Amino acid sequence: MSEVVIGLAGLRQLYELIGALNHERSLDATLTRVVEGVVAGLGFGVAAVNVVHPDGSFETVAVAGSEDARQTLLGSQAPADAFDLEFAIAEHWGTLRFVPHDRLPAGMATGWVPPAEVVAVPVGIDGEIAWHPLDALFAPLHAPSGQLVGMLSVDLPKDGRRPAPLQRELLEMFAVQAGIAIDNARLTEQLHASEEGFRLAFEGAGTGMSMISLDPGDPGRYLRVNDRLCAITGYTAEELLQRTVNEITHPDDLETDKVAMAEAISSAQDAYRAEKRYLRADGSQVWVSVTASAIRTSGGRLLYGISQVEDITARKAGEAELVHRAGHDPLTGLSNRSTLAARLGEAVGRASASGQAGAVLFCDLDGFKAVNDTHGHDVGDQVLQVVAARLAEQVRPGDLVARLGGDEFVVVAEQVSDAETAGLAERLEDAIAASITVDAVTLGLTVSVGTARLTGGAVVSDLLRAADVAMFAAKGARRAS
Repeated sequence: MSEVVIGLAGLRQLYELIGALNHERSLDATLTRVVEGVVAGLGFGVAAVNVVHPDGSFETVAVAGSEDARQTLLGSQAPADAFDLEFAIAEHWGTLRFVPHDRLPAGMATGWVPPAEVVAVPVGIDGEIAWHPLDALFAPLHAPSGQLVGMLSVDLPKDGRRPAPLQRELLEMFAVQAGIAIDNARLTEQLHASEEGFRLAFEGAGTGMSMISLDPGDPGRYLRVNDRLCAITGYTAEELLQRTVNEITHPDDLETDKVAMAEAISSAQDAYRAEKRYLRADGSQVWVSVTASAIRTSGGRLLYGISQVEDITARKAGEAELVHRAGHDPLTGLSNRSTLAARLGEAVGRASASGQAGAVLFCDLDGFKAVNDTHGHDVGDQVLQVVAARLAEQVRPGDLVARLGGDEFVVVAEQVSDAETAGLAERLEDAIAASITVDAVTLGLTVSVGTARLTGGAVVSDLLRAADVAMFAAKGARRAS
């Protein structure tokens, strides 16, 4: 399985954990969800959270994965500098801190040592990468403002190994969200404690926040917004207070918002979480993660909604890049073999529905091996990039150009006649025949093009094979001429 697929699977698991985490309201429930999430979804056998008290001291308030660890650690307290010595000798894994057992001063207390029977090194794991009973891994938990709110410690990786980079990154990302969730949970308790506490926390929050009307006659109207939400949306506070949530939501995301708001008003749902797009004041789009809650009186009367908003545009761009890489050739940026197969299957289905045939054109450069042999692969790669760009310039916006590998390319054109296919093949040949200059080297190349009709009910592999055979026939005819 590829690293991209593994990475996407890990991200999906992480987002599920974060979604569950952000649905908790009380601080105790959030802390419990943090440690249980680490054990259930991130591959560790034990997790503990130490919260920071106002005086800077730490208290272990949640432990999951081991009853022995829970009994030993839960309720234990430590001074503000409790982690300083360990962090001074720790390895820095991003924001994580890993303390190898062989760096610990002799006799240094570790808080909890797992029983010997649960830390045996699995067969086949080299000692240098095996997890040792005295190894320690910490993830500092920060509020959006940067304030340290707690310390997450994990133990006993379930595979018996020191965490690999992907597992570390997932833990690091989860710790970021856990810190935010813990801060948000504390914020929620403050909101219930006093209006003054609410005001101070609301205005100073590191995430975008708003109070929203849930009045059936004027749903979604902004009642109060903080500076961070203004920064995310590009509107001033005065401008937002004249608008509704729907007015700044991307049209494609409106329906989900409307359903959630109707459920909140009808008491069918008190909490709502979604990833959606806002339309900023300048017309651009921003991806956000929204967590909203309906606030009611003790008697159940609806007061208003509280919305917390995080800008996740960078994360969405990263996900899109992973998806793009999985389906595209890294050298030319064209679609790769897997994307070609999928698109061909879709094109066959459309041809069946419409009754209109298309074409598959198999393109193979003539004598390209000599380019690499004579000028080197760097020049060869640049030539392939030029060829890819020229092929793409000759097709319609809806057509597909893919690179199979080496110097082989495929064009898929839907709803074209035999004459139009022949014209396209000729344009492709002419485009490649024009001289190519890279690194002060000017080359003359030709391309052999074979075509196959794309009809409803066709088999994808048969289409590619037929076009390939036709290409070899064209190449033979070129050599004979």
